[in-house]
Amino acid sequence: MRIIVNLDVMLAKRKMKMKDLAKAIGIAEQNLSLIKTGKVKGMRFETLMKICDVLDCQPGDLLEFSRE
Repeated sequence: MRIIVNLDVMLAKRKMKMKDLAKAIGIAEQNLSLIKTGKVKGMRFETLMKICDVLDCQPGDLLEFSRE
């Protein structure tokens, strides 16, 4: 089982670059890259809220559960 992070999909839909999102939400681009690639064990709700606010999306647009 795993959680798939679709941040790259939302960035493409919003025509936004990772560095612009990182600056808008106030975290390092390297940390945002770790979130995007799913290499983190968790994410603060505060960070998730900021991402959703800037990308104008819902948490379900960014996160997907997979049994594989």
